[in-house]
Amino acid sequence: MVSQPLVSIAMPVHNAVKTLRRAVWSVIQQTYPHWELILIDDGSTDATGLIAAGFHDSRIKLVSYNRKLGLASRLNQALDICRGKYFARLDADDVAYPERLQRQVEFLQQHAEIDLLGTGAVVFGNDGAAVGAFPLRLTHDEICRNPWSGFYLAHPTWMGRTEWFRKHRYRNEMRKAQDQDLLLRSWQTSRFACLPEILTGYAQETLSLKKILVTRYYFSRALAQAAASHGQYLSGLLALLSQAAKGMVDAFSILTGLERVILRHRALPISVQDRARWEQYWSACAKETDK
Repeated sequence: MVSQPLVSIAMPVHNAVKTLRRAVWSVIQQTYPHWELILIDDGSTDATGLIAAGFHDSRIKLVSYNRKLGLASRLNQALDICRGKYFARLDADDVAYPERLQRQVEFLQQHAEIDLLGTGAVVFGNDGAAVGAFPLRLTHDEICRNPWSGFYLAHPTWMGRTEWFRKHRYRNEMRKAQDQDLLLRSWQTSRFACLPEILTGYAQETLSLKKILVTRYYFSRALAQAAASHGQYLSGLLALLSQAAKGMVDAFSILTGLERVILRHRALPISVQDRARWEQYWSACAKETDK
């Protein structure tokens, strides 16, 4: 073990009794050993704090708060205290494949021009069944092809240079769409990339109309601010209209019971090999939840 970890993994958590043990276990299983996990209990009101305190690994740093501030604020706090050269993300309901950190560290070490790196991800539901693969864009140009519509770079898969995160930081007032807001503010002066290999399990629960509409509201705020900042008012207006239209489609789908269809439509098919690999890994992860 090294005194200064190369990778700092930020995992703010709020009321995640059912999933936290599984997520942390996936970090402990990493083939790359030089990491620290900054586990921030964001005012949980269930037994999450007890579970978080029960991990016996010196690389896990637990910080607990009685008040909930939200993801953006807690990620900025993690940035303030982390010690790693690289800063990585994983949510408390997601899992990282064992090779994930190793693959990302190797890529970032070999490509000094890349600021932020994602991975392929399998999208799974509450029961662990694979819904499909998160849409994949590999190069900076592909990821940023339609910035006014959003960026295909799943937040829980991120690893980037800590100095880049500290330069741009998350905006505390963004209660949702924090990742899209950060990408929208930084893409023109940064370089993004994504590994094609599926290295993260990305949980997407049954769609909540409230969460979707709130997310679209905050992304719309980010779009409006970006348009005003760059003087691109027409592009901003068209983007806002697009978000409103998508929100109406989401609302119709959920109110008519078609949310599962929407989830499957947004995910891409995965290969037989990737599905089998996911099912094997999920089985191993799920055993931790049952303990």
